[in-house]
Amino acid sequence: MSRRSDAAKSMALKCTSSTQKQSSKLFISSSAIACATVFPPLAMNVGAIAEMGFSRKEYEFLSEIGLSSGNLGCFVNGTWKGSGPVVSTLNPANNQKIAEVSEASIQDYEEGMQACSEAAKIWMQVPAPKRGDIVRQIGDALRSKLQQLGRLVSLEMGKILPEGIGEVQEIIDMCDFAVGLSRQLNGSVIPSERAPTTPLVTIATAKLVAEVLEKNNLPGAIFTSFCGGAEIGEAIAKDRRINLVSFTGSSKVGVKVQQTVNERFGKCLLELSGNNAIIVMDDADIKLAVRAVLFAAVGTAGQRCTTCRRLLLHESIYRTVVDQLLDVYKQVKIGDPLEKGTLLGPLHTSSSRKNFEKGIEIIKSQGGKILTGGGIIESEGNFVQPTIVEISPDANVVKEELFAPVLYVMKFKTLKEAIEINNSVPQGLSSSIFTSKPEFIFKWIGPQGSDTGIVNVNIPTNGAEIGGAFGGEKATGGGREAGSDSWKQYMRRST
Repeated sequence: MSRRSDAAKSMALKCTSSTQKQSSKLFISSSAIACATVFPPLAMNVGAIAEMGFSRKEYEFLSEIGLSSGNLGCFVNGTWKGSGPVVSTLNPANNQKIAEVSEASIQDYEEGMQACSEAAKIWMQVPAPKRGDIVRQIGDALRSKLQQLGRLVSLEMGKILPEGIGEVQEIIDMCDFAVGLSRQLNGSVIPSERAPTTPLVTIATAKLVAEVLEKNNLPGAIFTSFCGGAEIGEAIAKDRRINLVSFTGSSKVGVKVQQTVNERFGKCLLELSGNNAIIVMDDADIKLAVRAVLFAAVGTAGQRCTTCRRLLLHESIYRTVVDQLLDVYKQVKIGDPLEKGTLLGPLHTSSSRKNFEKGIEIIKSQGGKILTGGGIIESEGNFVQPTIVEISPDANVVKEELFAPVLYVMKFKTLKEAIEINNSVPQGLSSSIFTSKPEFIFKWIGPQGSDTGIVNVNIPTNGAEIGGAFGGEKATGGGREAGSDSWKQYMRRST
């Protein structure tokens, strides 16, 4: 096994919030570490960014992680720059501006990739255990700013605070996992038979990584970061210097990325749409299942790729589970994600709220019955009501991913029927069954069971195990990020 790549890449380091799919993210890996945030350009005047303090007192903590009201969005060859468009990042809870970011231009991109390619030659010569130590230091740097970074994720994306902190903790855990891997990158000798929309989070993380590299006298270009729009994303997909392009976003965009990368025989790691189902059998612990469904369907305002979107209930317990869900949905606290006790924050963008409204109209037109929710909440922010819909599994809208807190509920009679419904959608990321019967469990996890990449039993569909291979099949893309398998995709195989 060649050591051209490194333990830092094997942890699939993510520099942005993992749920912001509307602002499709690209994580790139050449032989050095590189990352980029790609989000749709915002319509605004382009002007000089003034380096000044934050206008709102609640944003002052951002200065502790190197941010100001005006930020350069590219870390190129050890220096910060950004000669492209100036965009504003907004707080989705009130749609007020947090700060401005100068994005990358194509010139910035080219300069950065040239430097990154050269730095890779230095990085690959560093022994794997030493690279692992650098990753350990990166993890420690992130750990020292855990609260601030977690608060920023919540502020910029809209996750509630425990989830924001959890996102950063996940990166720290990945670092810890990768440090262990750095001592296990062994090769086998076999006898022969013949003679690759959260810019502030990206910037804050990049600053911490840059400090670690500088402290260890390593080129800053080893970690190269671009905040940019579609132009930068297209350049990444076409760039032959980037051996692996890791893309997280919609299936529609993922197909285009894959086609472009494949045209140059590059490698593509895709983590795309999810349309995840929870099956509740007649013997299940109903209270446990209801709590799990609430967390999986409402958490992150339904903006996780692993969000539970379909709830399949055995006909004998259908009414009981639905009634309990309706009761707990009434108790969901909606509001500022940074406030204690909030369970449902805002959608990430105003366009997301518009998509929610369009989705509800489509649901109604296809026979869906709104049991609770179904509307927007009038406010400055992008808040919507958590929604439960009674609908047929054959409705076309059920086959699509509506990136919002909308839960479809439907009945089944047998486990075989439930598995068929689970497998009937194009996506194949995560799934779960609630049951106590071993025969149901083994059928569910076996070859005739769930066709998703992540198969759960008696736990919700969202969340991930750091040591497990995260990713899915079919329209989810087939990629595996983090955990036990990602390092294999970030390395070159030599036999």
